[in-house]
Amino acid sequence: MTSNLPGFLFAIPFFAAIVIPVVGFTNQKFCRPIALVALVFLSIVSVIGLSEAVSHGPLSHEFGGWAPPIGIEWVLDGLSGLLMVAISIVSLIALVHAGPLVEKELSDRVIPFYSLSLLLIAALGGMVLTGDLFNLFVFLEIGSLASYVLVGVAGGRSLHSAFRYLILGTIGASLYLLGVGYFYAETGTLNMADLAQRLPEVIDSRAVLTGLLFIVLGLAIKMGLFPLHGWLPDAYTYAPNSCTPLLTSVVTKVPLYAFVRIAFWIFGMTTVSTQIPILVVLGWVGAVAAIVGAYLAIWQENFKRMLAYSSVSSMGLFMLGFSLGTETGFAGGLFYVLADTLMKAALFGVAGAAIYQCGASTVTDLVRLRRNMPWVSTALLISALSMVGIPPTAGFFGKWHLVVGALEAEKYFAVAAILVSSMLTALYFFRMFQRVWAEPLQLVEPHVLETPFPIRISLGVLTFGIMALGLGSDLVMGLIFESVIPKGF
Repeated sequence: MTSNLPGFLFAIPFFAAIVIPVVGFTNQKFCRPIALVALVFLSIVSVIGLSEAVSHGPLSHEFGGWAPPIGIEWVLDGLSGLLMVAISIVSLIALVHAGPLVEKELSDRVIPFYSLSLLLIAALGGMVLTGDLFNLFVFLEIGSLASYVLVGVAGGRSLHSAFRYLILGTIGASLYLLGVGYFYAETGTLNMADLAQRLPEVIDSRAVLTGLLFIVLGLAIKMGLFPLHGWLPDAYTYAPNSCTPLLTSVVTKVPLYAFVRIAFWIFGMTTVSTQIPILVVLGWVGAVAAIVGAYLAIWQENFKRMLAYSSVSSMGLFMLGFSLGTETGFAGGLFYVLADTLMKAALFGVAGAAIYQCGASTVTDLVRLRRNMPWVSTALLISALSMVGIPPTAGFFGKWHLVVGALEAEKYFAVAAILVSSMLTALYFFRMFQRVWAEPLQLVEPHVLETPFPIRISLGVLTFGIMALGLGSDLVMGLIFESVIPKGF
């Protein structure tokens, strides 16, 4: 069905990103309200778009009146709609949380922060909505450039991390573009739907195989998949605290979405599991990543760095779920992506709040949260339990469905990887809480500052979301099974 909704989903944050510098030069106090209002509208339109896509089928928007495959087409279906809802809502919460932190960390860079954040959100939406592989590359790079600047905007150590992110991200983008070039040379089209129809005729071509390899490697770098995650720990550790909830919750999820779209909607389940068994390889890579990431997190003293390696582990679990080859595994992987989006936003929000209020940047320093930050402490506890997989949190149901999907596929190494990574996750969070609660309360230094209201409300909403997603897992899984699962399983 033809609709303007996909265009609106991109236009709202994009035009807000343009308006903010214009208005901000007059009075930068207007930057934050403009950004928040834009994201409120984006969230509402995203929910409407998902509802329409589920009720009436995919919505398409053709630019310039040119029909695909010649023209550029944007498509809003169950998968892209669900991810747009997650991106818009979590981005809104992340920018609410960022308010007090921006004033402290980036007081002279408020305009760039809000403008680049909205540009990043617009680019992520463009990647999710586009039905064209080259158009996806354009938005991938726009989003990457915004991410590089947001990581390094504070200067100092963050600038070094941003430069490393830039180098590796450029390599990833180049590999992706090279792969797209191979596809176009062999099929003569860049439209995803058209490409899906033409590929079966040339599936044995070396050009297609090479192109797929380059695309997978490029996107693996962008999503921080082990062992191509070299940029991620430093970027997440040294990025400004005002930026990390947004960057860590959604940025790596969209390249993962691109991989899922290409693998299952363009090539198809049968092709990537039998003819080109790339899912077998990625399944083992995901299993190793889940364990190695969790193991490395155990040895980190810096709290944000520990969370960064937990993100490496989570990406392994996502890939493991999508590679299982079962409907339950795919749905479980997608559900866990949604859960992790909330969990990472909450955990990095906790890290930023702890540094803001009492300078607690290490695991040991988190003992200061006991006396002064009950909201933050509660958010930390529930988010950590969800990461471990304790019911009734969202993390538990995500891992449960992954295990069920692995058992259906009779891939017992996947079950072992999920259980081992969960035990290692429990170990590093137990180590953290042991330090937090081991010291007698009378020895915990008091602090006069109160946690700012925007931080408390954002963490409260994220914590509620983690519990609500867990308790409502049947509804979400039902939506995924009915409207998201690709054909071919």
